[in-house]
Amino acid sequence: MAYHTQLGSLKNYTKGSLDIVNDDKKHYAFSNLFEVASKSKPFERVAVTKNLEYVVEVAKIEGVSPWYAAAHDEFAVVMDGDVTINFIKLDPAAAVPSGKQGATKLAAAPNGQKMGYVRAKLGNQALLPAGAAYQLTANGGPAVVLFQTLAGDITIERWKEICIS
Repeated sequence: MAYHTQLGSLKNYTKGSLDIVNDDKKHYAFSNLFEVASKSKPFERVAVTKNLEYVVEVAKIEGVSPWYAAAHDEFAVVMDGDVTINFIKLDPAAAVPSGKQGATKLAAAPNGQKMGYVRAKLGNQALLPAGAAYQLTANGGPAVVLFQTLAGDITIERWKEICIS
């Protein structure tokens, strides 16, 4: 039997289901990242996976985001669309305090040395390094990005709204 991988998008996704073998569905919670993104405001970072303090957040990227920074490395994976991520090296005095978890939304564009940018499309992953601020821009329409990070102040948890029960 041949299998075909079908990837969803913001415009075209199907809510899945679980085939539970020898267990109980109430032990599992799952959702569709494209559905979560489609129902979110631009740049909201909604947790879709959580393991202790670690989360994977999904965000719909439309236009140009605010600037963000974290005291630890984060990763971004583009799941739909085309995104440019700009980086600025933060002045140590403006850096997110060591030990603060999760991304921090900055009040304004930071001062600092421009580090360049990454242009990422479907399946591309980018490192969002500690000590750098980053800003995402959707190129040519909305995009969907997964962030691997630690839960923090801007992490939104909507488990009852997004999970199949």
